Amino acid sequence: MDPPAASARSRSNPLRPVAETLAAMAVVSGAFWLVGAVARPLASSLFVLSTPVVVRPWTLVTSVYAHAGLGHLLANAVVVAVAGLPVAANTTRARFHAFVLATGALAGLAQVWLGGLLAPSGVGVVGTSGAAFALVGYVVAANPAVDALGRLARRLDAPPRVVVGAVAVLALLVAVAFSGPGSALIAHVVGLACGLGAGRLRLLRV
Repeated sequence: MDPPAASARSRSNPLRPVAETLAAMAVVSGAFWLVGAVARPLASSLFVLSTPVVVRPWTLVTSVYAHAGLGHLLANAVVVAVAGLPVAANTTRARFHAFVLATGALAGLAQVWLGGLLAPSGVGVVGTSGAAFALVGYVVAANPAVDALGRLARRLDAPPRVVVGAVAVLALLVAVAFSGPGSALIAHVVGLACGLGAGRLRLLRV
């Protein structure tokens, strides 16, 4: 079998992994709300990521797709749909799902660990926003225009730490600008940074 042909077929329908992600978000969120209406402590135990993570490791997965309310779900669904399609069009279904889950979990971990330092009572998090920001970062960093900026930086002999610092500042500014009051800002920053790094490396390209 010709490898390029196989790759083309594996990514021939970018709608599928995006639709599957949106469906997972809707189903898991619905389950979260239903269980929460009956037994809120059980809902938190099943769906909310919090420390210590080793006590409820399954929440690394369920927290990525669960959402606090309909508005929260719809806002993240729009970003996943818009940014997810160009990413899915250039990768496989399995890689797309792995990227969403991995970046969402990493962003959630950063939120509960770093946020927990500022809130002794503990921090809980749900939502796909970390992964959504990662998808946005991937689209931005994988854009050919970014390659031109990279070549310009090399011509100017910009030190790598300056480039890394600029990317970190950009991630922070964008995350702050697009994060509403009370949102998981740390998760947004980390998700965006992961996406920028993965996009720069073309990590999902097949």
